[in-house]
Amino acid sequence: MTTRYDVAVIGAGVFGAWTAWHLGRRGKRVLLADAYGPGNARASSAGESRIIRMGYGADELYTRWSLRSLAQWKEFFAATRQMLLRETGVLWLAGKDDTRVRQTAETLRRCGVAFEEMGRTELERRYPQIWLDGITKGLLEPHSGALMARRAVAAVVEDAVSRGVEYRVAHVAEPHGAGAIGAVKTSSGERIEASTFVFACGAWLGKIFPDLLGARIFPSRQEVFFFGVPAGDARFAPPALPTWLFQEDEIYGMPDLESRGLKIAVDRHGGRVDPDTQSRLASAEGAEEARRFVEQRFPGLRGAPIVETRVCQYENTWNGDFLIDRHPEMENVWLVGGGSGHGFKHGPVVGEYVAGRILGGAASEERFSLASKETVQRRAVF
Repeated sequence: MTTRYDVAVIGAGVFGAWTAWHLGRRGKRVLLADAYGPGNARASSAGESRIIRMGYGADELYTRWSLRSLAQWKEFFAATRQMLLRETGVLWLAGKDDTRVRQTAETLRRCGVAFEEMGRTELERRYPQIWLDGITKGLLEPHSGALMARRAVAAVVEDAVSRGVEYRVAHVAEPHGAGAIGAVKTSSGERIEASTFVFACGAWLGKIFPDLLGARIFPSRQEVFFFGVPAGDARFAPPALPTWLFQEDEIYGMPDLESRGLKIAVDRHGGRVDPDTQSRLASAEGAEEARRFVEQRFPGLRGAPIVETRVCQYENTWNGDFLIDRHPEMENVWLVGGGSGHGFKHGPVVGEYVAGRILGGAASEERFSLASKETVQRRAVF
């Protein structure tokens, strides 16, 4: 006997998990499927931690989505008795060009977000462990911080299942047809029948829909390094050190969370990769760049060992805006992705938005449309 679902969500990363959760909460019969599992090692939603911040320069849309998502994450963790949000604060550091920090302050003020602005003298007093050469000012979001990513995704899936969502491991092939399709097939030959299909497959979107999205989704290799802190030294852990972003250096990091070490990551987009086959071993060149940065900005960590590395991927659209839209030929197929580098925090509101678009009542956002997606990268969302 074949089960027919109201909605089949393909991809159990943060966008797919929250989409299934919101649909299940609204009483829909939902299947959530993933080729490798929620928060798996290949996924863009994998890894231990992701930043949750309200600041987006002058981009009020994402600031307001961050605010709503933060509230939903907090409600979810309180209801499920999980402690997967670390309120470390998020510190923005600006050099000679402080435009983005100034714009962030103006937007946060309009949106009612608490923040502190600091000049060089105050930064030196509060964060003596940071070498502030070239830094002119800072902005601290005291109630932002880090989400424990892999475990958070698994928790959302577990709670969705408790609400009646069905979860399974399945590799779904590219769908074919026109109009409203009735089913998709898995690599094992199984048919999954549903009234609506949501493909929230992250870096795999371009592989599943090569003709449509192969040139519009850009999966890139991203390396992360953790530096061991000196024994007995609390300067690099919260509350002494917040999560931080050096805007001009295009490097961000997190304090020593759960004794893993100081996290360093370069926010520049790496080379294009295949998420199934790319090497997950960090490069010597990447390690050397991270080490140079640490020794420059955190003098107390000179000579510190790299205690852990990670290679994941971003999967961006041309400018960094999300892709949330119907397939142009299959009217009951939705495409959801393009969120890497800044999207994890928005999981709850993305899921809410997708559920609202499918079920009716949610206004569409033109910036998320397929028609707005170009094939040449010009990053605009940070």
